Amino acid sequence: MAGRLEGKVAIVTGAGRGIGRGEALLLAEEGAKVVVNDLGGSEAGEGADARPADEVVAEIVAAGGEAVANYDSVATMEGGERIVQTALDSFGRLDILINNAGILRDRMVFNMSEAEWDSVIAVHLKGHFTTTKHASIVFRQQRSGRIVNTGSESGLGNMGQANYAAAKEGIVGLTRTLALDLGRYGVTANAIRPRAGTRLTLSPELREAMQRARASRQGGGGSETGAEEAVSQIDALAPEMVAPLVVYLCTDSAANVNGRDFVVGGDEVSLMTMPTKQATIHREGGWDLASLERVFPRVIGADLTNPAPAQPPNTGS
Repeated sequence: MAGRLEGKVAIVTGAGRGIGRGEALLLAEEGAKVVVNDLGGSEAGEGADARPADEVVAEIVAAGGEAVANYDSVATMEGGERIVQTALDSFGRLDILINNAGILRDRMVFNMSEAEWDSVIAVHLKGHFTTTKHASIVFRQQRSGRIVNTGSESGLGNMGQANYAAAKEGIVGLTRTLALDLGRYGVTANAIRPRAGTRLTLSPELREAMQRARASRQGGGGSETGAEEAVSQIDALAPEMVAPLVVYLCTDSAANVNGRDFVVGGDEVSLMTMPTKQATIHREGGWDLASLERVFPRVIGADLTNPAPAQPPNTGS
């Protein structure tokens, strides 16, 4: 049944490619008018290009929908305000905010520069705030709204992504707090941790190998086993496969889903657990070091394992 979002207005940031593009297209298919935001920068957030946003707008319009492009950066408060104002100026209202824009500046933490840290935090974590701040004013006044934020399983810990992981897990914490701040006004806020093959998740080397494998497959030539396997895995995690859950969270059917986060990709949708206390110890009067040394290993530390134990120096750093 198409038209679930008829009359609604949505913003999707980072909608020029990948996951955001899929979200914008499905929102429009369900009747929403869409602000397609994309700065059009590189994977590292450098440069700008209007074409990605314009192409998605053209695609929506060609299919009979309504959409406008916005090219502002989410990394500034002024940019976030202009994105929201674009929806109000173009369509007279705002009902849905999908925060998706992101960049990567991967580096082992001991080599990471301040600029690499700041830029990723600015686009991801601050970028979720800049749009949400201004959208929430509208949502509070009209006592309705849907926010879907984009976290990542990398937030649970991923080597070489200290900046990205910190930003993404911060987004999940932000989402839980938005649910508490805005729920009383009829607004829901949820987060997804998407699994998809996009330009941010595929290295240039892997993309090149996949292109060779596809060409070989189409031409009937010999296959490259590793690249063929990568093609199969990535094809099974198409960015468009994330969109149905995101759009569902924007419908009336999900009115009571609030403050939660989900893994979504391919044929999987998983609800993540809320953090809870796994083990607790108490001692009257509080704990001293000697008592902790005696009790901690037997109770809290009994089943703990080191995910990255120290290696001998000759195995490399």
